[in-house]
Amino acid sequence: MDQNINSTEYKFGAGQAILGAQMLFVAFGALVLVPLLTGLDPAVALFTAGLGTLIFQIVTRGQVPVFLASSFAFIAPIIYGVQTWGMAATTGGLAVAGLLYVVISFAIRIFGTDWLHRVLPPVVVGPVIMVIGLALAPVAVNMATGLAGDTQIMPKGHALIIAAISLGTTMLIAIRGKGMMKVLPILCGIIVGYISALILGLITGTTIVGFANVINAPWFAVPGFIAPEFQLAAILFILPVALAPAIEHFGDIMAIGGVTGKDYMEKPGIQNTMLGDGLATTAAGLLGGPPNTTYSEVTGAVTLTKAFNPAIMTWAAIFAITLSFVGKISGALSTIPMPVMGGIMILMFGMVTVVGLTVLAKIGSEALTNARNMVIVSTILIIGIGGLAIPFGADFTLSGIGLAGIAGVLLNLILPQESAAD
Repeated sequence: MDQNINSTEYKFGAGQAILGAQMLFVAFGALVLVPLLTGLDPAVALFTAGLGTLIFQIVTRGQVPVFLASSFAFIAPIIYGVQTWGMAATTGGLAVAGLLYVVISFAIRIFGTDWLHRVLPPVVVGPVIMVIGLALAPVAVNMATGLAGDTQIMPKGHALIIAAISLGTTMLIAIRGKGMMKVLPILCGIIVGYISALILGLITGTTIVGFANVINAPWFAVPGFIAPEFQLAAILFILPVALAPAIEHFGDIMAIGGVTGKDYMEKPGIQNTMLGDGLATTAAGLLGGPPNTTYSEVTGAVTLTKAFNPAIMTWAAIFAITLSFVGKISGALSTIPMPVMGGIMILMFGMVTVVGLTVLAKIGSEALTNARNMVIVSTILIIGIGGLAIPFGADFTLSGIGLAGIAGVLLNLILPQESAAD
């Protein structure tokens, strides 16, 4: 075996190309899932994932073997933002969200990390993450039942069969998968769900999967980049959502450090990894792509293969950018039936909620029953899930996840600690 593969030093060569392609394959299902759910161009998502990974490597001097791609935390804000302000304004808000990471990275350089834990403790971050997952529940159920808006695009029974197969496959692979299969549950769920839709279409004599988009798509096509617009309402709606992924970034960097045996919090430093993540997200927003985040699927693949050389991720980024110009790929992705994605979404959005629960559990059951903490958690959950909206003037309304996040931060800062029992 090439010793450069197991080295944690950056050593670029053709020998890492195959492993780089494998890393992209591992990330592919989750990478394209976000644009498919939100209406963004999957080709742009591929391009910005590759570009974002290269930006991250430049900022961190090629020291961390991670791959950056579409962040699930922003799915709900993107869907709402597109419906409310349009795609260009939404991507502008996403670009500014990346700059929030940049600001945090410089604040860490100046003040350290203690302030971040005071402003954003688990009692705030956990419920906000839970709201992100729970707010998407109706979207997942509607797609799993074949309902697009008010239109039933296929018989509900057919949709539920397809959704159940894709969901069941994803569950089984996640639980029982071995080796590399263990890190491919989403991709396997999409493939099996797609095949089941083809079979069901043949059995029932109905057209569930159409191939016109694949046939008509050119082999070479420039991704559908979008010029962003910057609207204050969209920016202030999306900014609070960026706080949760910023906190998760710490866990992601610690996780890959645990795999490779390196302390990336110290070298290249959490301030630099945060900066790289932020610049990658801003670049994605400026081009019309989803925000980037470090991928746990790829970290899992690194664990299995012991492929610690960060240059492998350079190859993955190169392949992602190259594939973004293959028009047939976007054409094929557009043929995936909606219930296939709906079935997977039921699991994925539920898992986002569980991540929030895990963060919240860090404070312990005794602290959770503290009146102050219960007040903060309850307020965040109800504001976020209930969709409370507060207008500020004629052109700006703060609502949902954004309002819940701001409320949580403010309550944590201003509420007094509970008095000790007499």
